[in-house]
Amino acid sequence: MGITIFPTLEKCISEGRARDTIVANMDGTLLRRMKVSDIESAARAVLPKFYSEDLHPESWRVFSSWTEIETYKGRATGFVRLPGVLIGKNKANALRRIFGETQPEIGLGNCDTEIPYMTLCKESYYVPRNPRIKALCTNKLPKPIIFHDGRLVKKPTPLMSLLIILWIPFGFLLACVRLSVMSLLPIPLQNYALLAIGIRLTSKGTPPPRIKKSKDQSGVLFVCCHRTLCDSVCLSVLLSRSIPVVTYSVSRFSEIISPIKTVRLTRERASDASIIKQLLKKGDLIIFPEGTTSREPFLLRFSSLFAELTDEIVPVAMENKMSMFHGTTTRGWKWMDAFFFLMNPRPTYEITFLNKLSYEFTCKSGKSIHEVANYVQKVIAETLSYECTTFTRKDKYMVLARNDGTVVKNT
Repeated sequence: MGITIFPTLEKCISEGRARDTIVANMDGTLLRRMKVSDIESAARAVLPKFYSEDLHPESWRVFSSWTEIETYKGRATGFVRLPGVLIGKNKANALRRIFGETQPEIGLGNCDTEIPYMTLCKESYYVPRNPRIKALCTNKLPKPIIFHDGRLVKKPTPLMSLLIILWIPFGFLLACVRLSVMSLLPIPLQNYALLAIGIRLTSKGTPPPRIKKSKDQSGVLFVCCHRTLCDSVCLSVLLSRSIPVVTYSVSRFSEIISPIKTVRLTRERASDASIIKQLLKKGDLIIFPEGTTSREPFLLRFSSLFAELTDEIVPVAMENKMSMFHGTTTRGWKWMDAFFFLMNPRPTYEITFLNKLSYEFTCKSGKSIHEVANYVQKVIAETLSYECTTFTRKDKYMVLARNDGTVVKNT
């Protein structure tokens, strides 16, 4: 009979159990020679994204019974600490130590090795294996997953993993060709060239015409949401002219291969304001007020610095599509960001030029810099059907890398 002696999970009544204890199992993997910090990072920044897309709708709110890995000098040994892997009687003994004489209300399991701990619970339910059942919709989770790391776009199923392995050699060569075209070919000639090598750029809206600057006229500031390192290049290609961009932290390699001028900001408000003002006197400029990239349909809080420097503001909504690799990373090699984005079979960018900010929404009309920044964030989010958040670059790095994202320069 085995575990099938228990009723199936569908028969479990979920109402009125807010104070009940649920005991369940989550399968895992032990990795030898991995840094403990890397395992923790993967568990925190990578796995939640894939697990959230494959949750059993009847048992997603479960309590995970976990075991601690054995380590030596900060690396995993491949073994686990006593009492070992919590299977069968070991798991039952662990529950007895935790709960004592108190019985957990509900136990969930899906195989015979889980019977010993399930019999300790007041109620036990069997979760039958059903590959046809639809995964839980992510919008039913208590919190959306806004930040996640890792290079893979899709869950690495056996078939997808095989396809990725077979694609990587060809994809890397293709990325080198694409990168050479983007770095060496003049910007006005790139649109059709990129299309020929599999990169699709589309635009919506009407970009502002190029105007001959007078002595006292400021250039246009393109305020964009930030998706990948290629945002500013793709925007320049669609405008058929090279427009400089201000950045907070990009690798030296990325600066070298960039076909447009990149100017580093210091994160010191007065100094950055002076840099941006000088660049606007020379012409148009691109800025990403989020200060970092975001993968999910959410916008991070916009820095209000740009609002106090000019009223010639054009919001730009950026959206890209990738099928295999993310072109961003928090803990990985940032200089490889462009390669990974260009290794996708058909990377796509859709850029929407919104109307130039009217007078009543600028600081000249009496609006505060925060009101202007929030308004620009709102119109871009509405265009993309994204959600606005108050999270910052620092929040992202604290979640994914346990630091504030500050790059310390070697002297």
